[in-house]
Amino acid sequence: MIPRCAVLLVLAGLLAAPASAAAAGQPLQLRTADGVTIAAMLYQADGEAPAVVLVHMFTRTKDDWRPFAERLQAAGMTALAIDLRGHGASGGLSAPAPAMALDVQAAIGFLAGRGGVRGIAVVGASLGASAAIMAAAESPGVRGVALLSPATDYRGVRIDAALRKYAARPMFLVASTEDPLAARTVRGLVGGTPPVAAREQRLSLVMAHGTQILDRDPDVATALVDWLRRTVS
Repeated sequence: MIPRCAVLLVLAGLLAAPASAAAAGQPLQLRTADGVTIAAMLYQADGEAPAVVLVHMFTRTKDDWRPFAERLQAAGMTALAIDLRGHGASGGLSAPAPAMALDVQAAIGFLAGRGGVRGIAVVGASLGASAAIMAAAESPGVRGVALLSPATDYRGVRIDAALRKYAARPMFLVASTEDPLAARTVRGLVGGTPPVAAREQRLSLVMAHGTQILDRDPDVATALVDWLRRTVS
């Protein structure tokens, strides 16, 4: 026979788990300009706060961002992680496409329309980095964009025009030195002609790509949080 106190402890644990999860993130649905339904998770900071849109890698989901989103929330920043179209719980096609920038724009628009948002930044990883810079280029209110393991041409999704339009607004670029294409892209974006003073780079010695860098290299994650705080606050 199971002791009554043990039953009560199990029940208490079952009751507490959903409450904890709900406190960390709030699920949402957004609608893009071309009519696609996008799933999102909002990690709301207390009071008036900067806000950050988080955009995942190809074939991944918003869940990859949860540890970093909770870290931003604890640091006093609101985070909004989205599922790109065709990924996770979002509608649409999953093939890499320029239209994915509309998914990010929907997230930016949602945050811009909320009270208590003190500035917006966008962070994207790999394919998400392409969608992030394309959306930020079309959104003058975005104060900064961080690109993890970016590519100037991701399976036909090119960001040249977006980079020119984004111009000299702040940018934080991250890549692993063990990821040659991404590292070469970061160096090229920072050391262009003429160089853009507002572009900062962080090259990690850890073998990783996209959001994996934040999980495997705590120093990079800390540097990104600090950059977001300086840029958006």
